[in-house]
Amino acid sequence: PMQNLTDSLIVKKDALSYGSALVSQRRFEAGELIASFADAPMAKQSYLTVQVGSGQHVQLDVLSHLNHHCRPNTVLDTTARTVTAARDIEPGEILNFFYPSTEWEMDRPFICQCGAPDCVKIVAGARYLSPEVLSRSYVNLHIIRAINTCLQSPATRRLSRGVNPSSKIAEAA
Repeated sequence: PMQNLTDSLIVKKDALSYGSALVSQRRFEAGELIASFADAPMAKQSYLTVQVGSGQHVQLDVLSHLNHHCRPNTVLDTTARTVTAARDIEPGEILNFFYPSTEWEMDRPFICQCGAPDCVKIVAGARYLSPEVLSRSYVNLHIIRAINTCLQSPATRRLSRGVNPSSKIAEAA
């Protein structure tokens, strides 16, 4: 079963062992805008929302079918409220993003099934990943700020001696 949303995207129900997927109907070039969620309403955190700021979540419509991947093909930018192609995307590809790029702590952590060689294995939120792991993907500003707040706390400094946050994350703060 499929739901045709636009000429560019469709939702395939039961596309994966764990549910539906948002699938590209056409080619997208790296950096190309795929969708906007500028008018997504604020909502209480759930597995269907996306964190857009500290303690702030929005309810996505069709974009709630974006799946997680540790090597994602899209970037979800919570400041611009856009989804763009992280690389060239071919027709028929399942669209995905790196959930910890938006989520500090997941409403429903899960075991990742993406199969990437550098898979994080358990997707629980950025809070549980090192800055080095997070630096592999685009990470939103509210997550970078949360990481830097943690790294600056005296308790964290004692626990993480010798941990150097990636320059990408440190520079963005």
